[in-house]
Amino acid sequence: MHVAVVGVGHVGLVTAACLAADGHHVVGMDDDASKIEGLHEGRIWFHEPDLPELVAEQEAAGRLSFTDDLAVALKEAEVVFVCVGTPPLPGGGPNLRYVEAVGRKVGELAERDVVLVEKSTVPANTGARLRGVIERELDRRGHDVTVHVASNPEFLREGQAVADTLRPDRVVYGTEHEDARDVLRRVYAPLLERTGAPAVETDVPTAELIKHASNAMLATRISFINQVARVCDAVGADVAVVAEGMGLDERIGPKFLQAGLGYGGSCFPKDVDAFIHLARQVGEDFLLLEEVRRINEGQREVVLRKLRDELWHLEAKVVTLLGAAFKPGTDDLREAPALYLARALLAEGATVRVYDPVALEAFAAEVEGVVAIDDPLEAMRDADAVVITTEWDEVRSLSPGDFLETLSYPIVIDARNAFDPDTMLDAGVRYHSMGRRSASDRAS
Repeated sequence: MHVAVVGVGHVGLVTAACLAADGHHVVGMDDDASKIEGLHEGRIWFHEPDLPELVAEQEAAGRLSFTDDLAVALKEAEVVFVCVGTPPLPGGGPNLRYVEAVGRKVGELAERDVVLVEKSTVPANTGARLRGVIERELDRRGHDVTVHVASNPEFLREGQAVADTLRPDRVVYGTEHEDARDVLRRVYAPLLERTGAPAVETDVPTAELIKHASNAMLATRISFINQVARVCDAVGADVAVVAEGMGLDERIGPKFLQAGLGYGGSCFPKDVDAFIHLARQVGEDFLLLEEVRRINEGQREVVLRKLRDELWHLEAKVVTLLGAAFKPGTDDLREAPALYLARALLAEGATVRVYDPVALEAFAAEVEGVVAIDDPLEAMRDADAVVITTEWDEVRSLSPGDFLETLSYPIVIDARNAFDPDTMLDAGVRYHSMGRRSASDRAS
């Protein structure tokens, strides 16, 4: 099929490359000419494993091309995926101006019947608003073409986006028109045949809501286990074993029950806020999700409290953060807990060093005053304490001896539970985890 993907950011570029890998002819379009120029030169401006190789492979095969001209992208397109940003507004809802702009331009430029597919994360009933924008534009032009609107939310994880798109848990698409449903069946036929993944066919608002409800549930599990971890700290229990025991129940399962520093990134914080906002708009107070958000934000304060307990005060202390990105496998700093910790530590007079294998330069530009060091051992040398903020392999591979030999005093706040508590404590590290055994437990 001939496919256009509008917006070649993280979601759009992965979508375009993976659709091309399934045999479709894909044109990726973005009005940022510098991005298109970079792609023509083989440059991708964000870190995503396996994506550069996949893009180059599909370009070489002639199935993937790029343009900054929407009319060129639409020329042969049977289906158009909208992958533009939906940044949060001050009130918590998403800014849908870019989605609206794409709909308006497609209504203006379409010369043939096409299916316009929301891939961007949008609140329920966006499709109906988008359909109205397109129909008004078509009426204004007086052109006899049909633009059906569909929803096809993405469920990719940064750092594993290519694998998630090529081998998804499920494919969800919603539309009220049988012709559009047939188009989406054709789009996903190669993937569904190859993987055996289930397809959920529904209407537009249901498909839109599946995305927000899914991310809200995952965020809820993370906040739940982090609250359990706080209780474990108080009573001397091990949250990892608690989670293991819970996860063996088939009704619960083990995923997203890893206690740590909380969620960040471009999806969970924004989507939780957007779901709360949507609920309020329809007269529902989603108090559960408000508490999920509060717990997540409070998890960063838990780390600061552990540091203060060990160092007494933070003024003039040197604290190293091992990890800048919100999770391993990405350079994304959006809502990264390390940003909050760095700013809070600086505000209390600490010297903050930071290490990250891919996001270091961007982090230093984001937080004035941090000392960026591209080697974890050098970042820790003679520091008063270290906080594990992102569980990169480069961080996990450190040994207890590395902490003992480099830190002025071996205080480790493992905010990602990346290390085995007994191994660290037996080696003499002053180790504190999130809901697992710690130095204070040994002392008591």
